[in-house]
Amino acid sequence: MKHIRIFAVVILFLSLLTASTLSAQHLVLHEQRCFPEQVPASGYSGISWLGGDDYAVVGDNSKKDGFFVFKISIDEKGAITDVRNVGFKGGSDPGRDNEGIAYNSRNKRIYISGEKDNQVREYHLDGRLTGRKFTMPAPFAKASRSYGLEALTYNAVTRRYWTTTESTLKDDGKQANAVNGVKNRLRLQSFDERLRPERQYCYEMDAPTSTVQAMRYAHGVSALTALDDGRLLVLEREFFVPESKIGAYVNCKIYEVTPVRSKAIQADATLKNKTPLDKKLFAEWTTSIGLLDFSLANYEGMCLGPRLADGSQVLVLVADSQNQYAGILSDWFRTIVFK
Repeated sequence: MKHIRIFAVVILFLSLLTASTLSAQHLVLHEQRCFPEQVPASGYSGISWLGGDDYAVVGDNSKKDGFFVFKISIDEKGAITDVRNVGFKGGSDPGRDNEGIAYNSRNKRIYISGEKDNQVREYHLDGRLTGRKFTMPAPFAKASRSYGLEALTYNAVTRRYWTTTESTLKDDGKQANAVNGVKNRLRLQSFDERLRPERQYCYEMDAPTSTVQAMRYAHGVSALTALDDGRLLVLEREFFVPESKIGAYVNCKIYEVTPVRSKAIQADATLKNKTPLDKKLFAEWTTSIGLLDFSLANYEGMCLGPRLADGSQVLVLVADSQNQYAGILSDWFRTIVFK
C-alpha cells in the first residue's frame, strides 16, 4: 500500500504540473481553456488568424476537405475569454487528413497541408479549391501518411510560407519512438508566393523524454509560426500514453530558429551529416492525466493572433482531442503573450 500511495502522489504531481519554462524575453503563458458547449468534438490540428476575432481551423478527421471558422475572443491581457465554432467551409472532396493551415491576407487565399497526400493546396475563402498547390521538393514525396506534412505557416512581411513533416523522412534516418532515444531530423522548407520551393534547412528535435514502451506515442513537430523578422517558432510535441492511461502526458516545447542567418542545404541531400539550425527555447509546459485531473492537451495548431495595446504579440494554440477521446480529452485552447 505504501508504494501505491507514493505512486498516486507522483501522478497527482504530474497532473497538476502547469508551470512553464520561458525564455529571458517577456512571456506570459495563459491558462488553457475549453468550451465544450460551443466547440463540437473534433481533431483540431491547425489554426490561422483571419483578422479580428476570426480564425481558420482545420481538423485531421474532417470527412470533407476544407476548414472551420472560429470566433476567438481575447481580452486586454491576451487571455482567451470565449471560443465558438461558427461553421465549416469546403467542397465535396473528401478530407485529406488536414494538419496545417495558413492564410495569406495579401491574396485572400487559404492554404492547407494534408498528411494523406502530403500536398499543400490553395483554397478560396469559401473553402473551394483553386486548383493550385505547392511544388514540393522530391524528398517530401517519400513522407509517410502517419508522420507526413504537418505544420504550415505564412508571414505577410517576409512573404514566405514554411512547412515541414512531423517526423524524420525515411532517407534521413530513424524516427523517434518511446524507447529508442532518437533525435528526429526534419527539413524546414520555405516557399515563395508563387508556391515554388526556396530554401531548405535541417532542424533537429530534442531526444524523447520517454524511456519505456507506450500504448500510444507521438513525437514530432506539430506546428510552425513565422515571425515578421524572419524567425520561426517550432512546436515540438511529445505525447505519451501508458496502458493504464493514468500518467499520460504531453510535453510541449517551442523553440525559435533564425533560418536567414544560417546556411541552406541542398534539397536532394541527406540530412544524416548536415549541421542543424541553432535553436533557442521560447516556452515549455507539460499537461497530463492524473487521478484528479484530465487537462492533457495535445497541442497541434499554433498561429500569431492580434497585438495588444502595449505592442505585445499574442500566440494562439489549439489542441487535438481526437474527437474528445473516451470522454476524457477536451478541445483545449491557450495563448502565449510575448514582446
